[in-house]
Amino acid sequence: MNEDLLNILDHIEREKGVKKELLFTAIESALVSAAKKIVGKNTEDITVTIDRTTGEIKVTSGGKDIKSGEFGRIAAQTAKQVIIQRIREAERDIIYGDFTARIFSLCTGAVHRFDKGNLIIDLGKTEAILPRKEMCPKDNFRQGDRVRALIMEVKKSTKGPQIILSRTHPMFIRRLFELEVPEIDESIVEIKCIVREAGDRTKLSVYSKEEKIDAVGACVGMRGQRVKDIVRELGGERIDIIKWSDDVKEYIKAALSPAEISKIEINKEKLQARVIVEDDQLSLAIGKHGQNVRLASKLTGWNIDIRSKKDIKALEEVSILSIEGIGKKAADILEESGFDTIDKIASAKLKDLVNLPGIAEKTAKKMIESAKDVIKRIQEDIKNKQASARLEIAKEKAAETERAKEEGPSKEAAGENTGESTKEGK
Repeated sequence: MNEDLLNILDHIEREKGVKKELLFTAIESALVSAAKKIVGKNTEDITVTIDRTTGEIKVTSGGKDIKSGEFGRIAAQTAKQVIIQRIREAERDIIYGDFTARIFSLCTGAVHRFDKGNLIIDLGKTEAILPRKEMCPKDNFRQGDRVRALIMEVKKSTKGPQIILSRTHPMFIRRLFELEVPEIDESIVEIKCIVREAGDRTKLSVYSKEEKIDAVGACVGMRGQRVKDIVRELGGERIDIIKWSDDVKEYIKAALSPAEISKIEINKEKLQARVIVEDDQLSLAIGKHGQNVRLASKLTGWNIDIRSKKDIKALEEVSILSIEGIGKKAADILEESGFDTIDKIASAKLKDLVNLPGIAEKTAKKMIESAKDVIKRIQEDIKNKQASARLEIAKEKAAETERAKEEGPSKEAAGENTGESTKEGK
């Protein structure tokens, strides 16, 4: 037992990385409990020591050696149990340390099983969990499928390290681009910001540290191959790659692509930008359910308000006298001071209006709030009209489709069919 124990502990230290002294201490502690059960009561002062050189186990109580024929067998069993337990704990600690160091890096594994909508991924040394909420909406994995994901979090638990993966985190996009684009991995091209609505659309801004390298072109790749590979990994998620600029207007303009921008007005103090577009560019600039402007705002860090030229014209045509609290005299003062439209009054600073003759702070506040209310009503009217127009167009298209079905093939198509039939007949 003694020599075997030393050999086993030496082997474990070499192969598993568990310090031999840690095992000696743990075995001694466990043997004290075992010895108390054998010797009986009144043995609080029992000590167990293992000779580090010979492996001999010595049990003492009150300074006297205690010997028992049964103790040798129990000592062997206890040592075995402690060693197994410590090996498991050491392996868990190693795995925990390994994956903690890899947080926010990529990993690849196979789908092992499903658990309440979550995926359990086999990573070789251990398993990880990919929660349903961390999967892209279009993700549809089956057992055995290979899955690439981001190591998002590592937790300690009684069953060992719990590794949480993600495919929705913006960092997942960053790591995929680092993998596909050498210029990013080599820090020639820098990803400035990533915003994402997983499964649907991502916007990222990039910047090249070398003038001869086109940051956007490097990310897209020859014939778009680099970005295509990433889009394929994400199940078709749309990716907008934007050139970063320290010119705020240029950056906002790029962030709202593919819409064409006519004009941008910025308020640096409030980090607000008013973007004016042609009427036919409004829906493109705003995006489906407001997604394009929402992501552009997050990407740039600016609150972006998009208006069409028709909106602006509609606001300019409304007299400032329609604002509650503004009479003829106040209107003349405001117009002389440059506040000649509802829009200008709504975006005015309180102190600018208060400095005008005859306008108190309370009145100025009411003017600004009322102007905003008027703008809101006008914009809602415009949106309702646009929605009605789109609905009418959709109805017309549907009616045309139905008519085409009822009339059958067109004359041209019928002629082509007849011709083919004639040729076959000949």
